[in-house]
Amino acid sequence: MLKPTKTFFSTLIFCATLFVIGPLANAQLAPLPVAPQLVTLPSPVTDVFKKASVPLENVAIFIKDVSARDPLLTLNADKPMNPASVMKLFTTYAGLELLGPSYAWKTEVYAGGEIRNGVLKGDLILKGGGDPKLTVERFWLLLKQLRERGLQSIRGDLVLDRTLFEDIAFDPAKFDGEPLRAYNVSPDPLLLNFKTVRFSFAQSVDGKSVSISPDIKPTQIEVVNRVKLIDAPCGDWRERVTLDVQTVTLTQLKISFVGNYPRSCGEKTWNVSLLDHARFVGGVFASLWKDVGGDWKGAVKLTGTPLDAKLIATAESPPLAEVIRDINKFSNNTMARQLFLSLAAEKSTPPATARAAGNIIKDWLHKKNIAALELVLENGSGLSRTERASAATLGDMLDAAWRSNVMPEFISSLPLLGVDGTLRKRARGESVAGQAHIKSGTLSDVRAMAGYVLDSTGKHWVVVMIVNHANAPLTQDAQDALLAWVYAR
Repeated sequence: MLKPTKTFFSTLIFCATLFVIGPLANAQLAPLPVAPQLVTLPSPVTDVFKKASVPLENVAIFIKDVSARDPLLTLNADKPMNPASVMKLFTTYAGLELLGPSYAWKTEVYAGGEIRNGVLKGDLILKGGGDPKLTVERFWLLLKQLRERGLQSIRGDLVLDRTLFEDIAFDPAKFDGEPLRAYNVSPDPLLLNFKTVRFSFAQSVDGKSVSISPDIKPTQIEVVNRVKLIDAPCGDWRERVTLDVQTVTLTQLKISFVGNYPRSCGEKTWNVSLLDHARFVGGVFASLWKDVGGDWKGAVKLTGTPLDAKLIATAESPPLAEVIRDINKFSNNTMARQLFLSLAAEKSTPPATARAAGNIIKDWLHKKNIAALELVLENGSGLSRTERASAATLGDMLDAAWRSNVMPEFISSLPLLGVDGTLRKRARGESVAGQAHIKSGTLSDVRAMAGYVLDSTGKHWVVVMIVNHANAPLTQDAQDALLAWVYAR
């Protein structure tokens, strides 16, 4: 009896293979899963952490090719970390999917009485819809619309309907002791002009003095200019100017600017939050209504819209796809919080609460098979000491966004490295500039980034890095080194 030879077995296996593969020759075979590649953190990155005395246990990293199943590199990826403004990615992506890119907010105006011969014998009601971008220009157009439709005199009060969001006590100084800073403005259903006055500084037309002009001047505010024009390098010009706010009466404020302004600065702006929401809206309304030729001498009241009130005008916001560009590219905290609460207003029973908004986002993630067990959402903006997310959850969320139908709108809202937004001055002249859409996050002890990198071979990568440490401000170069490394792969 002949024994089978190696050639015999080889021939048998070859024939069997042809038998199995033959019928599938024209079929498209699914690619094999990509196994994790064992790579280490590049030395230019670790060198920064070593120099800054930041232990790697305080760093979380997640890097993944969007076409792969597994990440290329992870470090403490499941550890809960404070991501600072990177948290806005959850809010904006959820907003796009749950509300839609064309979603728009509405601010409505109602008449609480009869209008005859241009006179409203009753209250004028402003009903807030949570618009994150109701600027002074758009508000002026709304009031001008009322005038052109025949309304001239209001014999009642101005009623502000702010019932869409839960009314909560808010201390603008609580976070960092800076109550006048624009980033500390709380959300509100009737958020007007981000509740800030933008003061523009420039030399006067005769070139002899400093002009300080507000974009809007609520009737309760008096502005005093004691700034002198000097010849000097611009530098940190705000260090040369002092802002003093004095309460003159219960309703009047005196805003004084004192110091020196370098001629070389050209034109600069300073955004200041001066009044609570109700007084700010009332003061701006009084000023603009007079400017468009209207007459009103009533008071400001806070209540809901009467059932018998008549809708007479509406102002609609830009679409959500446009709004999130402001939120992400310029890291606008107040706008992010407006969107966060708007999710609750649309998807749960009003008044909207932060707790409801957080639960909505977590449920949305769970439906995407993203557990996010460590995720803590306080206000959805990242301006928080308690918000937490892991690099892995952020990475998984960005991976899901890459496959979403709203991917183009989402990615285009992120700052383009070295080109625009908060990252316009980063990595200029480097190869990775213009090749990464990245959202950054900054707090006193946090440096974070998350987004996408298009590498030198045309592959797209999800990249996340979070640093939580007292020396985190010294680690920005580690972000740039990691982005350059991913690009060069």
